[in-house]
Amino acid sequence: MENIYLLMIVALAVLAIADLVVGVSNDAVNFLNSAIGSKAVSFRTIMIVASVGVAVGAIFSSGMMEVARKGIFNPGEFMFSEIMIIFMAVMITDILLLDFFNTIGMPTSTTVSIVFELLGASVAIALIKIGHDGGSFSDLVNYINTSKATQIIFGILLSVVIAFSVGAMVQWVARLLLSYNFEKKAKWVGALFGGMAITAISYFIFIKGIGGTAFAKESYDILGGLTIGHYLETQVLLILAISLVFWSLVSYIYTAVFKLNIYKLIILIGTFALALAFAGNDLVNFIGVPIAAWQSYQEWSTSGIPADQFSMEVLAQSVKTPTLMLFIAGMVMVATLWFSSKAKAVVKTSIDLSSQSDTKERFQPNFLSRGFVRTAVGISDLINYLMPNATQAKIDRRFEKPTIALNRDKTYELPAFDMVRAAVNLMVASVLISIATSMKLPLSTTYVTFMVAMGTSLADRAWGAESAVYRVAGVLNVIGGWFFTALIAFLSAAAIAYLINLHVPSMVAILLLIALLLLVRNYLSMNKKNKELKAEGQLIRAESSSIQGVIHESAQNIANAIKRVNKIYTGAIDGLSKQDLVALKKNKKQVDKLTNEIDELRDNIFYFIKNLDESSVAASNFYINILGYLQDMSQSLEYISKVSHKHVNNNHKKLKFNQIKELKQIDKTLDELFTDTQTAFLNRSFEEIGSILSTKKAVFNQITERIQRQVERTRTEEVSPKNTTLYFSLLLETKDLLTATMNLLEEYHNAHDGSVHVPKIFKPEEEE
Repeated sequence: MENIYLLMIVALAVLAIADLVVGVSNDAVNFLNSAIGSKAVSFRTIMIVASVGVAVGAIFSSGMMEVARKGIFNPGEFMFSEIMIIFMAVMITDILLLDFFNTIGMPTSTTVSIVFELLGASVAIALIKIGHDGGSFSDLVNYINTSKATQIIFGILLSVVIAFSVGAMVQWVARLLLSYNFEKKAKWVGALFGGMAITAISYFIFIKGIGGTAFAKESYDILGGLTIGHYLETQVLLILAISLVFWSLVSYIYTAVFKLNIYKLIILIGTFALALAFAGNDLVNFIGVPIAAWQSYQEWSTSGIPADQFSMEVLAQSVKTPTLMLFIAGMVMVATLWFSSKAKAVVKTSIDLSSQSDTKERFQPNFLSRGFVRTAVGISDLINYLMPNATQAKIDRRFEKPTIALNRDKTYELPAFDMVRAAVNLMVASVLISIATSMKLPLSTTYVTFMVAMGTSLADRAWGAESAVYRVAGVLNVIGGWFFTALIAFLSAAAIAYLINLHVPSMVAILLLIALLLLVRNYLSMNKKNKELKAEGQLIRAESSSIQGVIHESAQNIANAIKRVNKIYTGAIDGLSKQDLVALKKNKKQVDKLTNEIDELRDNIFYFIKNLDESSVAASNFYINILGYLQDMSQSLEYISKVSHKHVNNNHKKLKFNQIKELKQIDKTLDELFTDTQTAFLNRSFEEIGSILSTKKAVFNQITERIQRQVERTRTEEVSPKNTTLYFSLLLETKDLLTATMNLLEEYHNAHDGSVHVPKIFKPEEEE
């Protein structure tokens, strides 16, 4: 039986590495978003600074490991065999939960996951022990560290409110003092802001971080016999005052003498600080449980006592985590930052929700977001009514955003927000996380960084009348995902702990195999999905400022759209003929995706028109018409897919052989038409459009003939109203689809002929 525990330790070590990679890939954006969003420095510089911060933070995170050993349960109440079940259940649940939420795109928190997994697994084993010993449910409090667990849970929940409130307050004051013209302020203003920001970061990160080192616990004569940690705690005001003066002078020299931007320095220091705080605070989420299991195994293996009789009181003691393990974990985290494709890709949720400019809103408003916005507008109106007009006007001037002039081809390279907001985001988030770290509380870095960013966005008036309901809905969706994470983590860990307890060797093997299969399956599924996305050709918004550029950019979009239209239409007809409900459901999703992409292009029309050259305004009319025809095509496909799916889903009678045969003939005709169209647009052979348009009458006649045949069948032999309705609906909507397609082709044909005052089209190779 001893071998099974050794194998469990090995399995936990492997799961810890996987957890590190998955966790860091998802959490990296927590400390990268502000620097990336402000575009203050290059991405490479940001990554180097963040990597150093992660490496240093990992080495000083030893104290946080106590959370996994005794922060949630009372280890003395459990035996070694039971502790190993708890730890194994937690790690299996954690890796599956993170991967599951990543797959479906739901936001999650590694801190909340690990806390509620530990709670769920320990509660399950405790209840099993209580039931076996004939105890009562009230005995559960003896097994769970209720005071510490409650403190941790309330700390996590309270951090949401505190982070949002503090972020909003600090940002409002900072903007009021600095305005958006902060770079034109006197040198001493930037120096004072830099002094305060760097003082806050340096105290709570570097000075508070000293408390986790060994030499901070030693007494020194120069400090009057006090330890460094105790001296820092008793001389807070003196240290802050000296730091403020020192860093303000440094900031002034940095700006006045060296003529450098102090806000960029703050962002770099803040990124380092937040990366350090992330590693120091969140490393326990990934390796805390495996290290606690390894230390438990060491104690048990030398005791000579059976596993089910060896009490784990030793975990209640303060045990130092080997520095080598922390170093290895830190290196894995740094490597993940650089080489993980997820970490390299900028996660847009936080940046989009906090962006100062208009973006494609990712969330749909709901009754809660509308209610919050109406309430906020009411409160704002009340404050404006009570506030003197002169004061209100003065405040409004501080929040006026300057116009940033960029070259036309650089329009979409604007930063999401300015450097003042980025500095406040980093400063406030790093301070809050560092306070929690010094208090040994596993504060969620995801919660803090996200809510600080949302608070500063609100205070900075980034949520305007046109975006507020969408962004509030986004925040509510994210917070809802966090609570869902907690519930699922608790129940899943409890269920897995119960299963392992039934028979440890077999259940551990089965669950690990299932975990491996699910991870591989999700990995292959994501790869397949990415390949499909590349193959189908995503629609890209037009950014050219000339009519020629717009026409050629749109040609690629039309080629991609026509290819997908052809595939979707054929899929609907095939699914209907085979009564394949799964295929029809998948087809509906493809239509929805195409529709959303076309809608996104239409949402971009405002910025497209703004970007046009004065001599190319005619391109706007052309582009708007093209998008309108694409939308008409997607609406026809949407209806065809919906009625086909509904018919099969409701188990109505299958279409008759003649009806299926006629639909297949129409599909074949449309396939040839769509294929020729796609080829023409791919090759930019716009002269071929005329020959395609010449088939218009023949195709319409074919559909009209099928309608007439169905009318005759209905009068003589048809007995199913549902079939008749479906067949007529498909034919009529196919006519609408064909009409929209021909209108689109005519738009390009007219442009090619120059009959709509558009310069004649030329092929790319003809351009000199």
